[in-house]
Amino acid sequence: MKSTYKHALIIGAGPGLSASLARLFHANGLRVSLVARKPSGLSDLAEEIQATTYSCNAGRRDDVVRLFAELDGRQAPDVLVYNPSLAIRMPFVQLDPARVESAMQVNAMGAFYAAQEAAKRMLPHNHGAILFTGASAGVKGYPESATFAMGKFALRGLAQSLARELHPQGIHIGHMVVDGRIRSADRPGYMDEPNNPDSRLSPDAIAESYWHFLQQDRSAWSWELELRPWVEDF
Repeated sequence: MKSTYKHALIIGAGPGLSASLARLFHANGLRVSLVARKPSGLSDLAEEIQATTYSCNAGRRDDVVRLFAELDGRQAPDVLVYNPSLAIRMPFVQLDPARVESAMQVNAMGAFYAAQEAAKRMLPHNHGAILFTGASAGVKGYPESATFAMGKFALRGLAQSLARELHPQGIHIGHMVVDGRIRSADRPGYMDEPNNPDSRLSPDAIAESYWHFLQQDRSAWSWELELRPWVEDF
């Protein structure tokens, strides 16, 4: 099936899931833009798929507004993937409120900033997709994970609200609950356990699920997918 999408913007790009998404989008004919605080680490991937890189702190509204203004001069994205995540694992009474606020800016407010800027550009065309990478922490709060739960619950609420408002206007909203750890060659501890070969989610397999989501017929749009290893209890 030929994709109706032309330009994918991935905020929070790096190795792992975002790299798998970038390669898959490129393979299906989309132009790809990669965004990170320090995009120098994306040079090899960008060269491989002819992507453009941008520097942006997603938790700062001015940075996000500047990013989209810069993209306007080239081609506004019709697919946005918001992938940044910042977790702080610590007993609740020991949390530093300043660190919690910084995490909320990345996990929740950054998603709002990016989605708002993207939606402004998509609505005149009644076409586009905004995908948020969520986590199990957005569905269930774990001990010593209040900060991450706060941010990811907010992200899920944002996605659900946007789906109800923007689906009828042609903007496909997706909240992807990644319920488990993602396999990563860059982090040996995040590879499959020796006696449990499917204990981690494959980033390529997750990317395929994002792509299938984008190809859904609008008569049967989802707003949320939940992905986990088949061996994991829930």
